[in-house]
Amino acid sequence: MEQPQSMKQLVEEIKNIYSDDPKIQAMFTYCFPNTYETTLKPQQDGTTFVITGDIPAMWLRDSAAQVRPYLILAEEDAYMADIVEGVIQRQFAFILHDPYANAFNEEPNGRRYSNDQTDMTPLIWERKYEIDSLCYPIQLAYLFWKSTGRTSHFNERFLHAVERVISVWTTEQHHNRDSNYHFVRTNCTPQDTLSHNGNGAPAGYTGMTWSGFRPSDDACEYGYLIPSNMFAVVVLKQLAEVALNVLENGELAESATLLAAEIDKGIQSYGRVEHPIYGTIYAYETDGWGNYNLMDDANVPSLLAMPYLGYCSINDPVYQNTRKFLLSEANPYYYQGSTAAGIGSPHTPEKYIWHIALAIQGMTAGTQKEKQSILELFKQTDAGKNLMHEGFHADDPNKFTRDWFSWANSMFSEFILSMNGIYVSGSALDAQ
Repeated sequence: MEQPQSMKQLVEEIKNIYSDDPKIQAMFTYCFPNTYETTLKPQQDGTTFVITGDIPAMWLRDSAAQVRPYLILAEEDAYMADIVEGVIQRQFAFILHDPYANAFNEEPNGRRYSNDQTDMTPLIWERKYEIDSLCYPIQLAYLFWKSTGRTSHFNERFLHAVERVISVWTTEQHHNRDSNYHFVRTNCTPQDTLSHNGNGAPAGYTGMTWSGFRPSDDACEYGYLIPSNMFAVVVLKQLAEVALNVLENGELAESATLLAAEIDKGIQSYGRVEHPIYGTIYAYETDGWGNYNLMDDANVPSLLAMPYLGYCSINDPVYQNTRKFLLSEANPYYYQGSTAAGIGSPHTPEKYIWHIALAIQGMTAGTQKEKQSILELFKQTDAGKNLMHEGFHADDPNKFTRDWFSWANSMFSEFILSMNGIYVSGSALDAQ
């Protein structure tokens, strides 16, 4: 699709700002339109299907992150607003189809990543249950409202879908007792399937809600994934605001508010650990029985992304303690090499740093010096492609995974925009 004028104007605005830096000019020129030019597929019903890039399916998480920077255009451009609203409508239709699925086909053609043992349908590409798959569409709908003033997407489909989300998250507070969700994949690495006959490792009640998989699509080691629960708290509060101010539905607002409080109490009671070096920090995962996973993953939601998601301020003391831990060798997925240092993921090879994590590090940095250093890292690690990748080797950026990864391109673009005080209206960083 040809770029709309609003997109061309914003690209030119950024190019003018970086008139003395042709590399950043080229990278933004390629990255910002990438989602629009290569992944958006408007449908006859007015919705928008979004592929991730090199995979033909639509992830609820990725699709929201891919179009998020376009909310800046949607403030004034009705055409771009229609495109994003189409994404939102498609997401909530998918949630109604199955709130436990993470990725869907464009049509019910039966295509899938693997023949997994779980309740599949022809519309589902993959059915890994991830809390953030339900968070992202709610936040995108909220930010779309804040950016455009539109409320047409808060329709019956939205209402029924968010009621399903609240029901699922409530059920998954007692996963072992109340949930029917299971997932088994055979002939795969352990991170691609759930243990204990597909039910995941047992967990005690904490008030948090259980997740089978991380935003990397890797299985959780312990069922309470702290950053995803933080994201749930944020979007439940946003949902309550929508329920009160737009839907005028006090019952929905109360349900969302109460569940947010229960989950947040669980985070504060079970999700914090006293570290001998860094003090009070947040764990990445816990089972509610005293077992913790101290790490972070490059995929968002992450612990590093807490202020970006809106869970806390950048200056929050526990966040700062956690950040220092995450950006150190104490985090098993923090890598340092001759070219770069940053957070990677067990989803990709050892010593591979993710551009998404660098974007989050830059957007949550407390100093311009750190932001500028991240900017320089981006320039040095694109392998000469002017596009972002999934992960790249800390010693040799010419070794990378995923040549075409739209989410990473959008995150880089959002980082560049934030460097120049351009934020999505209603977003956490805009408020800070």
